[in-house]
Amino acid sequence: MSDEPRWLSEQEMRAWTGFLAAGALVERRVEQQLKEEVGLSHTQYEILVRLADAPEASLRMTELADALLTSKSGLTYQITQLEKAGLTERRSCPTDVRGVFAVLTEAGRARLKRAAPGHVAAVREVLIDVLTPDQLATLADGLGEVARRLRE
Repeated sequence: MSDEPRWLSEQEMRAWTGFLAAGALVERRVEQQLKEEVGLSHTQYEILVRLADAPEASLRMTELADALLTSKSGLTYQITQLEKAGLTERRSCPTDVRGVFAVLTEAGRARLKRAAPGHVAAVREVLIDVLTPDQLATLADGLGEVARRLRE
């Protein structure tokens, strides 16, 4: 067995660098749109979306951190910022003294409702509408498989 690394082919390198550039540029544009239009970071927007979709607009902090693929400390910081803005609140778990829930407030729901149209328009502009239906399906399948394997 050789200790020589399996270097990337030209096509593999193109895929890797394209993924890095596209990911960074899409994230930058989406972040900029949300900041300018509704004063939220992309992470904060995603928190509001997850809470809005949850039963009773509430999720355990650990569950929310896992869903967002972020650290507990990173989530705590973001929830604190959202609380200061009146968009979320924290509640203790009645059955587990260590458990804390993040809860979407009515103000948070209203901000999300205001943010969603511009956000989806930005996502369409920078990603969805740039690709053909076949490219979009391939991208969804490929990145979905990467995410599935890394979660295992």
